Amino acid sequence: MPDVLADAGRDGFVAETERFRRELLAHCYRMVGSAHDAEDLVQETYLRAWRSYPRFEGRASVRSWLHTIATNVCLTATTPRPIRVLPSGLAGPDDGADRAPGPLAPGEASWLEPLPDAWITPSAEDPAAVVLGRESLRLALIASLQHLPARQRAIFLLRDVRAFSAAETAEGLATTVAAVKSGLQRARARLGERDAGPADLLEPTDERAQALLAGYVAAFERSDAGLLEQVLRVDATLEATPFGDWQSGRAACIHVLDAYVLGTPGDWRMLPTTANGQPAAVVYHRDPGGTLRADGVVVLAATATGVARVVKFHDPALVEAFGFPEVLER
Repeated sequence: MPDVLADAGRDGFVAETERFRRELLAHCYRMVGSAHDAEDLVQETYLRAWRSYPRFEGRASVRSWLHTIATNVCLTATTPRPIRVLPSGLAGPDDGADRAPGPLAPGEASWLEPLPDAWITPSAEDPAAVVLGRESLRLALIASLQHLPARQRAIFLLRDVRAFSAAETAEGLATTVAAVKSGLQRARARLGERDAGPADLLEPTDERAQALLAGYVAAFERSDAGLLEQVLRVDATLEATPFGDWQSGRAACIHVLDAYVLGTPGDWRMLPTTANGQPAAVVYHRDPGGTLRADGVVVLAATATGVARVVKFHDPALVEAFGFPEVLER
């Protein structure tokens, strides 16, 4: 009989909670800036929720209860860790010296990671809800959020993204409504001071965004700097982890790519995908033996006037996280 009761309880828990897994993953990602860490934190959230489920008496909605657990799991996880950043969050743009970009030493910075859209967007979800969710996952916003103190970040996300009331947020964070209101005001002010990226980003399904991505991919696969001229905006920026230097302005971006990155035709292959609600591509580079091996992921900020921002994540493990093979067959 105890086993039957345990199974019934487990079935009830799954029925009540599993439908919130994707939005919890998005919430944890916004908190910590790492897709892989967010996965682990969601697992911890469900473990804690399962342990406390027998004591859950419905005083709050299941959704609110789970988000409270997830938020506090994230706050505990972020306390001893450095924030995750992009190169533009460390210093100003490159001073223009003619030198190859150099990576920072391991441990010198903790880098932001992109989030595969497929992890959080069910194929059958309402299109309007998909668009709204993407807006709160734009790469520039996630980068800006990491610069907020962790509790301010939590307050902002619960109030302005998840639309919890001040009272719900205060209860979940074991604080007062006044503290929540004050924290939200400070978070909004700090975010207003940071670069949240272009406000006119195209949806990744927009034909113009797809054309810009196709042009960027073609420029690399053909080693054609002239194509980049057609794709990038005059004020475009270029940054790549784990490199500390980044470029501002189309001319500077194209110079670095042409001089140090593009190589010869056939060195690169890119396959389209989406990340953080933006057009993206997984990247392969040909090794000395001629094999195309996973290299990382590039995310574009596409606007009606061209690509405003390029962020390349040099991390081969990301390619498999996006559902693509480590080695690309010829």
